[in-house]
Amino acid sequence: MNMINKEAPNFVAAAVLRDGSIKEDFCLHEEIKDRFAVLFFYPLDFTFVCPSELIAFSHRAETFAKRDTVLISVSIDSEFTHLAWRNTPVEKGGVGPINYPMVADPSHRIVNDYGVQAASGDVALRATFLIDQKGLIRHQSINDLPLGRNVDEYIRLVDALQFHQSHGEVCPAGWQSGEAGMTANPEGVASYLAQHAKSL
Repeated sequence: MNMINKEAPNFVAAAVLRDGSIKEDFCLHEEIKDRFAVLFFYPLDFTFVCPSELIAFSHRAETFAKRDTVLISVSIDSEFTHLAWRNTPVEKGGVGPINYPMVADPSHRIVNDYGVQAASGDVALRATFLIDQKGLIRHQSINDLPLGRNVDEYIRLVDALQFHQSHGEVCPAGWQSGEAGMTANPEGVASYLAQHAKSL
């Protein structure tokens, strides 16, 4: 389901917050108002690839925060399972004190609203949505269950979107923060490629 440039579907659900408390009425639109957000879905607590992803996002939470970007995770587990996993030490297969909210979606309502339920119908796929400060989805990606995400790529995408908003230029293949953008017209393309085509 293509959700690019559509408003991120709102939800109100129970969530475990970064301080370990449970908020029964966590509201997406309230939590991300006027900020950027990376909303990511994962299959299940106490599984295999999932803890590596959640820990990787948590390790970079401050990097996202410096970009005024909120991290929020969602799975079909209950808030109590989230809390138990969070309270399980990393060396015993847990995720430890994750630095962002973990939203509970046991009804699969959020998973279905975002169109990311696995074909099996029992879990979410590894889906990621970059939401801008107006609440619009500007990037979406979906991985099959065995394929873990590269969290640094989402930092790059936040940088690219914010660069575009600040400068009006577009970001060519492999663009990194601090590199040249491209003016979105034939002359801009020609100028950029004349200087950078060999390094692409």
